[in-house]
Amino acid sequence: MFPQSIEVCKSCDFNSIKTAIANANAFDTILIKKDTYKEHNIKIEKPLTLIGKDYPIIDGELKGEIITISSDSVTVNGLSIINVGTSYTEDYAAVRVKRSKHFTLKNLILENLFFGIYLEKSNYGKIYNNKIIGHAVEEYNSGNGIQLWYSNNIEIEYNHIQHVRDGIYLEFANNCLIKNNVSTENLRYGLHFMFSNNDIYQNNTFKNNGAGVAVMFSKNIKMYNNLFKENWGTASYGMLLKEINDAEIIGNTFMENTIGINIEGSNRILYKHNNFSNNGWAIKVRGACYTNQFLENNFLYNSFDIAYNSKVNDNIFNRNYWSNYTGYDLNKDGVGDVPYRPVKLFSYIVNRTPETIILLRSLFIDVIDFSEKVSPVFTPDNLLDNNPVTKKIQW
Repeated sequence: MFPQSIEVCKSCDFNSIKTAIANANAFDTILIKKDTYKEHNIKIEKPLTLIGKDYPIIDGELKGEIITISSDSVTVNGLSIINVGTSYTEDYAAVRVKRSKHFTLKNLILENLFFGIYLEKSNYGKIYNNKIIGHAVEEYNSGNGIQLWYSNNIEIEYNHIQHVRDGIYLEFANNCLIKNNVSTENLRYGLHFMFSNNDIYQNNTFKNNGAGVAVMFSKNIKMYNNLFKENWGTASYGMLLKEINDAEIIGNTFMENTIGINIEGSNRILYKHNNFSNNGWAIKVRGACYTNQFLENNFLYNSFDIAYNSKVNDNIFNRNYWSNYTGYDLNKDGVGDVPYRPVKLFSYIVNRTPETIILLRSLFIDVIDFSEKVSPVFTPDNLLDNNPVTKKIQW
């Protein structure tokens, strides 16, 4: 039997989406015409393509989950899904994919939701060009925009997510690509990784979230050409790295964050060609961070370039541009003749006594920073950029 096309509308043979799905054969296409369909708990248990014409609305009336996919080879395209139910015991989603593979969710508008798109134990899927807008006010009764749980080889591209708890959340999700997404104004994180390896995220924007991105307990993550901007707050940062090993952070921009990158227990990471501009702290190293390399980055007009809470350092800083560098270059080779010491004594003091930040622009602070530069006592004496470049690096 060849695949058929089935139409859904108020005057069609099928006037409900559930009825059309029940009567469809595997690999049929269901064309849903523009209207409002008050349905929830729609189950797709066979390979089907659902296509909305002019964004028909599926209104779940806050009764629970709206679409649940539990078959391979399902495509859902061009629907507006609103009014997902909220629960303290069930993670209701606008679209859930369970134990499936080779699925595509694209061109969806999801609004007034608890969770947006929720994947569980599903692989080889695409989540493409969706708009996910929540109304999250408090973390405990809000869900995530896109959530992956035990799901691998997923492509998440060109999605716009805002006003949820975490924009994108990955837990036990390997070999995923997260690219060209905009995740803004979310309560907690724009992107949150837990126990996920060999993932790539690139060309994303994380702006004005509770905190930008948290990458935790993962390895072999590649983070390229992302923008982390305006993530402000007493406990906020552009990116948090906790227990991350063997990663690459290349070509990113950290602009106007309380902390650009907050690092703890993370090793063998390459930081290269990143811009750190107008942050409170460009980088805060909390401890247990070894054999990392900071190469050819621009540190521009940050209140503090590097904060470091240990006297031991085996990380490498080389050929970075530091806007606070005051050395000279007599032979005009573009490399300063005097090494740059990026950790200031005052940053050490503020780490221990945050109230002293009010002294930031005082002459007294310049004096104590100069004394520490001449004769390091509290900061690692080998934490130096021996080849600071004298002009901003262009790539």
